[in-house]
Amino acid sequence: MQPISSTTTELELDAYLLCATPRSGSTLLCGLLESSGVAGHPASYFDPRILDRNAAEWQIARSPDGRIDDAYLRHARIAGSTTNGVFGSRIMGATLPVLTGDLVAAAPDRAGTDLDRLTEHLGRIRLVHLRRRDVVAQAVSWARSEQTHFWHPGEEIAPGAQEAHYDEELIDQLVRKIESFEARWSDWFTAQRVTPCEVAYEDLAADPVGVAGAVLDYLGLQVPPDRTMEVRARRQADQLNEDWIERFKAGRTG
Repeated sequence: MQPISSTTTELELDAYLLCATPRSGSTLLCGLLESSGVAGHPASYFDPRILDRNAAEWQIARSPDGRIDDAYLRHARIAGSTTNGVFGSRIMGATLPVLTGDLVAAAPDRAGTDLDRLTEHLGRIRLVHLRRRDVVAQAVSWARSEQTHFWHPGEEIAPGAQEAHYDEELIDQLVRKIESFEARWSDWFTAQRVTPCEVAYEDLAADPVGVAGAVLDYLGLQVPPDRTMEVRARRQADQLNEDWIERFKAGRTG
């Protein structure tokens, strides 16, 4: 597949991947970057749970073996690119092996790293790594969403939702899962010999536009004079989150 040509010769990238874990602020950052009008339409295009839905929306057939193939990648790029040719996508730690595994399966005899294969399909890539310093707060947010099935305002709540209730075992499991995902991200960046742009959720929450602007600077992109980046996601944590965080941390040190 040939990379999408940029309409601006000064651009030094064709695509970027926002590497994250659940409840790390990726929806907030994606919305800010999209609002710039120059950083693609970043979304979870490679999440296995929505591949069929995306294919149906794009009116393309899925690969018979269910893998992400050239046709899917091509249409994902079209959907996720702004008019300057820049493609943006969010990718979670659990999704990365699916995408890279499918690329390897498509050309098993081809040498190269994961990043080489991604570059072959997406063009010049930069990586942005979004993580949360307070892993317990992240796990609490994740646990609450797992229970209530409420992830983002405006989304349909899936059947089987429960009332939010403190579950120390679940929070502990998610803390360990987040730590495992972050270790995998670190190992993958090292294996690819790349240093991503590091963004902390806490900094993003404190200064959304400022931090998103710094990410655009890293990508070599500028907001057009007639546009202003805007916050499209609101903070969901409340006193219940704070109570659970305090209770869990107290249990760890008690």
